[in-house]
Amino acid sequence: MTDAQEEHEEQDWAATRAWVDDLLPDGERVVDATPLHGGWTSRMRRLELDGGPAGRRSLVLRSFVRPFYLRHAEGLLTREAAVLRLLGATDVPAAALVAVDPTAEHCDHPSLLMSLLPGTPRLDDREADRRADLLARRLLDVHRLRVAPEDRPRAYQAWTSADRVTPPERTARPELWWRAADVIRREPPAHPACFLHRDFHPGNVLFEGVGETLRISGVVDWVETSWGPADLDVAHCSTSLALLHGVRAGMAFADRYTAAGGTLAEAGADHLYWRLLDALAFAPDAEKVAVPWRALGRTDLTPAVLADRLEGYLAALFERYA
Repeated sequence: MTDAQEEHEEQDWAATRAWVDDLLPDGERVVDATPLHGGWTSRMRRLELDGGPAGRRSLVLRSFVRPFYLRHAEGLLTREAAVLRLLGATDVPAAALVAVDPTAEHCDHPSLLMSLLPGTPRLDDREADRRADLLARRLLDVHRLRVAPEDRPRAYQAWTSADRVTPPERTARPELWWRAADVIRREPPAHPACFLHRDFHPGNVLFEGVGETLRISGVVDWVETSWGPADLDVAHCSTSLALLHGVRAGMAFADRYTAAGGTLAEAGADHLYWRLLDALAFAPDAEKVAVPWRALGRTDLTPAVLADRLEGYLAALFERYA
């Protein structure tokens, strides 16, 4: 980073840093700030603190800076703050809320300050099956959370529609994409609703250990938390696994979830609806999610690879559930 870039970086969050300093105990201060990679919707920083009664410690700062997310920041950050408070009384390993400024009243950008969780996202193919089993069990824990009616998050929102589907330019099977779009043109199937993470995928889960000691140490990014069908969370993680590790991995996740004790739509057509509703939101080539994944080491995930995997995944879904 050049001197000019460093100066701009400091100016870009000067008010936010002052807000953080005001929240800290007497004597404690921010001594370093490091960008965290892997996110797309927001700017993440790891803040190193020192001089306080707890000694050296770390916090995480999320700030919304992109124009689209700035428009929705108040709702997103208010929701995440409420969810983190709720999860503090559960066994789900989520960060502890420190403070939130959802309207940027004090900060340069809408921001949320939280504790740092141990572990890192793991997106490579090593131990991918073992991690997928852990993902399925942890997702079931999220779905089984008991929430008072007044504390329930908003009803889920679809991230695409039949009229917004765009096939990849290089596809040799455009009819597959139009067939998939027709599936989600119907009204959503009737479903029992539960607590959803709504953006549960390997990039939002932290791991520690290897082999028999492998474990999930944290689940992050709760800004999209919703109330809706378990199938939708399973669908989102399935699509992500198909893009990261191949079609087989994406197709197997629902089986891992039900093997762990989860319940999904009994009718194949209903389950297919939810799977396609999620998968088609990645069309035409899933490049948006690949940007943070490549920053975490998956440089092999080129637009062509992602487009081929997404199309192969659609075909596999029809083969099994149609």
